[in-house]
Amino acid sequence: MSSHCLFSIEGVSFAYTGPLVLDDINLVLPPGKFYGIVGPNGCGKTTFLDLLTGCKKPHSGTIRFQDNPLSSYDKRELARQLALVPQEFDTGFGFTVEEIVLMGRHPHIDRFSSPAEKDWQAVDHAMAAIGIEELRDRYTNTLSGGQKQRVVVARALAQDTPVLFFDEATSSLDIKYTLQIFNLARNLVYNEGRTVIAVIHNLNLAAAYCDFLIFMKDGRLQQYGPTPETMTAENISEAFDVQAQVTIDPYNQAHHVSFQYFK
Repeated sequence: MSSHCLFSIEGVSFAYTGPLVLDDINLVLPPGKFYGIVGPNGCGKTTFLDLLTGCKKPHSGTIRFQDNPLSSYDKRELARQLALVPQEFDTGFGFTVEEIVLMGRHPHIDRFSSPAEKDWQAVDHAMAAIGIEELRDRYTNTLSGGQKQRVVVARALAQDTPVLFFDEATSSLDIKYTLQIFNLARNLVYNEGRTVIAVIHNLNLAAAYCDFLIFMKDGRLQQYGPTPETMTAENISEAFDVQAQVTIDPYNQAHHVSFQYFK
C-alpha cells in the first residue's frame, strides 16, 4: 500500500435520477488514519461511502484506490481490501451467529473449498473481540437489534481487511458497546496501521476518536482536516444550522460539542 495515498477522489459527482447527490468531491486520504464523515441528514454521506466501497460508480470524476482506479478491482479482490459495516444488514432467518461471522472469510476462501484453520481462528478472534462468543450457536432471528449489529461488526473484523468502513455502525447500540467498537477501531488504526472511515452522527464521538474529519453539506465537501482544526463552532454551525460551542472535555481530553437551536 502506498505510504502517501490510500484514496484519491477527483471531481467526483453522483446522482440517482434527479439532482446531484454528490457534487465535485476532491479529496486525498492517506492510509493509517481514523476518518469521520459528518454532516446533516441527506447530505450524501452514505452515498459517498458507497462510492468508496465500489458499491456505486461515480457519474463523473475518478476514484483511485492504492494508486489504481477503484473500478479496476474485481469484487473478490476488493473484498480482501475493504470491509463495510452498514446501517442495516439482513441477517436472514436460517443463519447462526457463527455462520454470519464466517461470511467475512468468504473472500479469502477459494471457490469450492472449505474454511481452513486460519479462517476459523479469524472467526473466533472476531467474536472474542466483540464479546459475542456465547451467541455463537444462536440463530440471528432470535437476537436483539443491538446484538445483530455486533454480529455484523464481528463479520467485518473477521474479513481482516486493511480498510474498514462504518456507516452509522453503532446507531442501534448502547453507550457501552458503542465505546467498545470505537475503541477496537481506534486500536486497529494505531496498533496495526489500518484505516477506518466512518459516517458518524454523534459529533462528540467523532471528536473523541477521529484523526481527521470530513464535513459535508448539500452533497459538497465543506471542510476537511485534522479534528482539532475542523471541529469548530463555525464549521458545525454552517453544516447543521445550529449554534454550537466547542470546548475541551476535562474527563477525556477530547473536544466536546454543545448545541443550541433557535428557530
